[in-house]
Amino acid sequence: MLRKQLTEVFRAWGVAEDDIGIIAENMVESDLRGIDSHGIGMLPRYDEHRQNGAVNVKAKVQVLRDFGAVAMIDADHGLGHVPATRAMRLACDKAEQFGIGAVSVRNSNHFGAAGVYATMAVERGFIGLCTTGTTQRSVLPTFGKEPRFSTNPIAFAAPAKNNDAFSLDMATSTVAVGKLNIARRAGKPLPIGWAHDSEGQPTTDPVAALNATPKRLSPLGGTRELGSHKGYGLAVMVDILSSILSGSYIGGYNLETGSRDQFINVGHFCMAINPAAFREEGEFEDELDGLIDMLRATPPANPDQPVLVAGDPEYAEHARRSKNGVPMTDTLAQEVRAVAEDCGAPYLLGN
Repeated sequence: MLRKQLTEVFRAWGVAEDDIGIIAENMVESDLRGIDSHGIGMLPRYDEHRQNGAVNVKAKVQVLRDFGAVAMIDADHGLGHVPATRAMRLACDKAEQFGIGAVSVRNSNHFGAAGVYATMAVERGFIGLCTTGTTQRSVLPTFGKEPRFSTNPIAFAAPAKNNDAFSLDMATSTVAVGKLNIARRAGKPLPIGWAHDSEGQPTTDPVAALNATPKRLSPLGGTRELGSHKGYGLAVMVDILSSILSGSYIGGYNLETGSRDQFINVGHFCMAINPAAFREEGEFEDELDGLIDMLRATPPANPDQPVLVAGDPEYAEHARRSKNGVPMTDTLAQEVRAVAEDCGAPYLLGN
């Protein structure tokens, strides 16, 4: 039903039919994985960007450069799901031919969960890497008071033979802004170290954190003593790959003018690596199985909490939600209803 609801809204917005399926599928996949901050929970924000003229709902994605194992895609300021999907598919095609493929995207927007795109490479038998800039400055550099970049996610996935694929999907901030909204909707406090208030002071109040303009999240690690300089460094690496390489903005800001434009110009980076170009067929997958099995066999410090491998929680949640459905707070349901009613789409998710 989530997919149908999203389809009706995007159709009312005037999104091309071929694009609607890609966007809705990627958003629902995020929700099924338990990444609630990047699924249908993003719809109110997408609607805000649409109404502000920051998103082109009739975007025409095109390849600007195509040379050997690399390419550049222009997203025409549409939602990021379509150009990022096309980028990873093209990267995989190039990995099939050259052993590796790398595709950058410019003039894009938020594209949901980065892990969805890395998984696309795994489905082709390849290693996938995906990074992205985002639409706002929301993360403080270590020792900084004002944010200079965003959550800058990294996703990496690799195929195994018998185990589920290794699937890492992480922000380089301690959390994403969407997690603050989840806490707000649930009426729960934030863990210490997630975010700061408008004065740059740590806060556990999600409302105070969300009221800060701009937002002030901590780099991964939270504090210098706990390694925030490492999260900071990773975030800059992501901006180099996603934004500088593609000629995109940093956290929605034009570096030349220091200001925001009508269009946010988010950049993405997708890479696919063909293990068969490096090893005999199947050797990589067999050895990754051995690594995963070794990690899971680690004696746990707490018998009630076995050692996990990246992707395990998402695979388990995907199975649960595929069977039982995706939960939704009353607050989010009301927000989705408002978006649907505003554009004349039917509301299909109940009361």
